[in-house]
Amino acid sequence: MRHVPALPTYDKDATTRVLCSSVHLDDGFARYAHQELSGDRLTATGLPLGVNLLALARHAARATRRTDLRDRRLAWLCAGWWLAVLTAVGGLAGSSPTLAGGAVVVLLLVLGCSWWLVRRTEAQGRAEALEARFSANRPQDLVPQVADDVERRLRGLRRPNMMPYTRSAERENPFVGSGSKIKETVWQPIDISRPADAPGGGKKTLIPFDAVDLHTYLARELGNLAGLEGLRAQNRLYVIGPQVYYLGDDVLPDRLRPPNSEIPPPLVKAGLLRPGVGTRTYLSLERVGEGGRVIVSMYLRARLQHPSLSWEVAAYCIPPLHARYYGSDYLPRDGFERVWSLIRFATSHTWSALTGAPGRIARRNSANRLRARALEKWRKEITKKHALYDYGATDSLRERVASWDQLGHSERTDSQDFLHRLQQGVLIATERFLTDHNVDTSSFDRAQQVINTQTYNISGDITGPSNIGNNGQISASYGQGPQAPAAAAGGSP
Repeated sequence: MRHVPALPTYDKDATTRVLCSSVHLDDGFARYAHQELSGDRLTATGLPLGVNLLALARHAARATRRTDLRDRRLAWLCAGWWLAVLTAVGGLAGSSPTLAGGAVVVLLLVLGCSWWLVRRTEAQGRAEALEARFSANRPQDLVPQVADDVERRLRGLRRPNMMPYTRSAERENPFVGSGSKIKETVWQPIDISRPADAPGGGKKTLIPFDAVDLHTYLARELGNLAGLEGLRAQNRLYVIGPQVYYLGDDVLPDRLRPPNSEIPPPLVKAGLLRPGVGTRTYLSLERVGEGGRVIVSMYLRARLQHPSLSWEVAAYCIPPLHARYYGSDYLPRDGFERVWSLIRFATSHTWSALTGAPGRIARRNSANRLRARALEKWRKEITKKHALYDYGATDSLRERVASWDQLGHSERTDSQDFLHRLQQGVLIATERFLTDHNVDTSSFDRAQQVINTQTYNISGDITGPSNIGNNGQISASYGQGPQAPAAAAGGSP
């Protein structure tokens, strides 16, 4: 092997580190992540897609606890502020300069304490953000664990073999959270009824196989055949949300809690051999780019109905993170600049933090009560009226924090390369599988010529109707993919 100098590369967990650092600087994102990952819920959580959700949940919980504590203290100081104001006004009106002077001292003391509290909380947040971003330790080891049930649920999402999707996604995108649709098609059918020629003349004996055999072979061999190191291949059962209840206790042990993400393998195989209503198994092929900046996913399903075989194919892409999440890269780390930056922040944010603390607490409590009442209402509907609840996920956190504006030339060409390699790998693996089972591949060779003309345009999701033509190419209008959730700017109270 040729020896060359080492060049800078992304950390494998770079995306996780960026998001874990961002929750300490952006309170809006911290609360969204905390509610999404650790909050009480009935619906399934979306796929992780290159993000360590356990680490993010721990950091989000730590960040929200810190700002909650700050706001509670500021709310008491705010009450003291207005009490001192009333005292000062009363002292002046009653010609009591001593009382008014004491109230002014209290006002100055409240302002000073508020300034110190805002500066201290911001300094703690910045320190934890920088540690999450640049520490040599794993992000999940830097902060305490969350609740045991949340830990178990998020650990189960590392290799999920079942994903419920909400009913509203059935019309367009059952692969919720996978990003923007790049291609969706069914490849030309292949005749698998004719045996291959034997070397000495005559015909070979066909070796029987089913869709499970074909999927298992591709999952095992595709990484090497496609030349994609780190390819994640897994059979996964996709279930429309209301159908989750009918899959039994192995999938939904408690109707008042989210469904399991890991289920017995026979259920996954059943989704291939005998798919039910809104329950189908797909081979999920996931390739995470450098540092998790881009995620390319391809979903395959073998449609095996003798005498023909065809592949249902869908390709998706998630672009890099939105620029708002890289705030830790621009923080001064030490020296006078760090101290001066904290002083300027505290000076400019103290008044709004102090006077706005009661309102922020009231809004959060109101939102929490609304969520709790909505969940309680649904739980009563489920237990007393046996309502059929939609347990399906609507999206994924990774999809929400992405932005097509951040997609560069390298990520675009890498994504196209990933998809072409995946397509070629599927074709090679299918041909080898059929050859191993003594199937005549002449029909496959003709179909392959058509399939190989297909292209992948990495520029956003398909928002218009797809038109399949030109030897199988898909023509469609493209638009911008999902954007980051709206929240307060980084560093705000």
